[in-house]
Amino acid sequence: MNTNPHPVAIVTGGGTGIGAASAAALRAQGWDVVICGRRSENLAAVAASTGAVPFVADGASNADIHRLVETTVGRFGSIDGLVLNARIVRAGAVGDLEPRDWDDMVRTNLTGPFLLAKAAMPHLIEARGAIVGVASAAALRASEGIAGYNASKAGLAMLIQSVAVDYGPSGVRANAVCPGWTRTEMADREMAEYGAELGLEPQDAYSVSTSFVPSRRPAEACEVGRVIAWLLSDQASYINAAVLPVDGGMIAVDPGSLALDPRVKITNVQTTRSQGAPNLQR
Repeated sequence: MNTNPHPVAIVTGGGTGIGAASAAALRAQGWDVVICGRRSENLAAVAASTGAVPFVADGASNADIHRLVETTVGRFGSIDGLVLNARIVRAGAVGDLEPRDWDDMVRTNLTGPFLLAKAAMPHLIEARGAIVGVASAAALRASEGIAGYNASKAGLAMLIQSVAVDYGPSGVRANAVCPGWTRTEMADREMAEYGAELGLEPQDAYSVSTSFVPSRRPAEACEVGRVIAWLLSDQASYINAAVLPVDGGMIAVDPGSLALDPRVKITNVQTTRSQGAPNLQR
C-alpha cells in the first residue's frame, strides 16, 4: 500500500532548461520529483536547488528506463506523472542529414519517451496519473534545416495523443506542450552560433529570432515549466490529448503577411516587364 502523501513525477532531461524548470515548479506544488539525465553534475545542481532526486540514466536505454521506474517506485511507492523532456537536435535537411544523426534524434526524442511511458504505464494506471510530452513548435510548423528534429517532435506529439486515446478510459491523461524559442542552455548555444554569423551578441540574436513573435521575446524556462506542472495537476483534470503551443503566439503568425510588415525590406523581387508587378510563380 502506498503511504506517500505526495504525488510523484519523473522528469527526463531534468538537469537543465525546461526539465529543471519543470522539476522546480512541481516541487513548489508539493510533488516528489525524480530527475534523470546523463550528466551527473547538472542533475546534482538541480537536486540541490529544488530537492528533487537525481538519477543518472540514458533516457533511450530500455535497461536504464526500467531501473529508473523500479527505483522510483521502490523509494516513493508510486508514479503519478511523467515529463518526457529529453531531446537532442542535429541540423540538416533530408538530403544532408546523416543517418546516424537521424537515428540519434529518433532514439532520444521519440523512442525514449515511448520506453518510459510503456514501463511506467501500469503505475500511471494505478495512480490515474498524467503525462506531459515536451514537443516543440517545430512539431507543428516545419523549421528549415532541422528535418529530423521536426519529424521526431511531431512523432512525439502524436505518441502523446495516442496514449491519451488508448489509456484515457483507464484514467491516464496525456498532453503535449510545444514551446517556441525558450531561454535554455541549449538555446543559448544556438543563439551564440546564430549571432556569430550575423555579428550579433546572443541577446540580440534572441531579439531577432523572436521579432515576428507576437510576444516579441523568447520564453523563460520557468514559464514553460509552470504550464507543464499545471497540466500534471488536478487543475487540468479534464484536459487530455491536447497539443498546446507555449510559443508567445509564434505559430499563429501568417507567413504570407510578413512581407507586408514595415520592418521588412524585400530585395531581388522578380517583376513582370509589362506591369511591374511581382511575378508570382508556382
